[in-house]
Amino acid sequence: MRRTASCAVDTTLTAAITASVLLIPTGSASAASDPGGTAVGIAADSITATCKNNGKNHIVRKYYRGPQFCTLRCGTKTWGRKHIKARHGWNTSMDKKISAAIWSGDPNGRGGYSTYTKSGPRIEKFRTVIGTPAGKADLLTA
Repeated sequence: MRRTASCAVDTTLTAAITASVLLIPTGSASAASDPGGTAVGIAADSITATCKNNGKNHIVRKYYRGPQFCTLRCGTKTWGRKHIKARHGWNTSMDKKISAAIWSGDPNGRGGYSTYTKSGPRIEKFRTVIGTPAGKADLLTA
C-alpha cells in the first residue's frame, strides 16, 4: 500500500470492490444516488445505528478518488461522523457533498478536498479535512 495525497491507495482492494460493484447490484439508497459510485458503505440513514453499536474506529464509509480512498469512521465529538452530525448535520445530502468533494474536488491545503463555484470569482462551496487520531486517510470534518 502506498500513500498519495491524503487518501490510501490499495489497488487490490479497489479492483475487488470495482468488480463486485459491477457484478452485484446494490439496493442501498446511498449507492443509488452516489455520482459515479464513489462512496462505498452502508446507507446514510443507517449509519447512526451502526455507530451506536460500534466503537469510534469503526469504518462506516469509504469515499473514493480514483484508486485512492478516504474513510469515514464513527469517530467522537471532535472528529469523524459523530462530529459531522453534531456540528453540521448528517443526511444523504451531506454524504453526497463529501463524496463529490473527495471524488472531484481540488486539494485545499488542509489535507482534504474542496468544491468551488464554477463561474465568477472562485469561492469555496464545500470543504473536507482529512486526518484524525485514528488515521491519516480518515475524514476529520466536512
